[in-house]
Amino acid sequence: MEKSAAGVVYHEFGPLFDKNSRVLVLGTIPSPKSREQGFYYGHPRNRFWKILAQVFGEPKPDSIEAKRALALNHHVALWDVLASCTIRGAEDASIKDAVPNDLDVILSQADIKAIFTTGAKAAALYHKYCEPKTGISCIRLPSTSPANCAMGDGQLLEEYKKIRLYAG
Repeated sequence: MEKSAAGVVYHEFGPLFDKNSRVLVLGTIPSPKSREQGFYYGHPRNRFWKILAQVFGEPKPDSIEAKRALALNHHVALWDVLASCTIRGAEDASIKDAVPNDLDVILSQADIKAIFTTGAKAAALYHKYCEPKTGISCIRLPSTSPANCAMGDGQLLEEYKKIRLYAG
């Protein structure tokens, strides 16, 4: 099977946060499905929303508005490390020409207690581009992407429960 060509992708929607946000969760850059929906973790098989809902004992949100409410009600901000990059589909391993987001947009307005990254690539990009500016180490969480099928929901939930320690 031939791989699709890499192309430049721009982050097409803003961060989700408010002044009460205490935790910032960063992915790499929105996937094609997320860009299509205009919101975070939009692939139907991505387990992010299912796991986040379980972390806080809530039902899985079924709309963008419900997802927004789940995150904000529990003081969770969402964004991505990158503002743009060259990428093939949703393959984080293919990322080149990375341009980071200015996380000060959130950090200057919310009292963020911890920054989490979803997956190894998001953590590596954060360390390279963002940590020197923020001075804040990130906590790496496993990816909830369908590509991370080796990790079961129970393992993901145990890792993502760390968010609760800082969100209160």
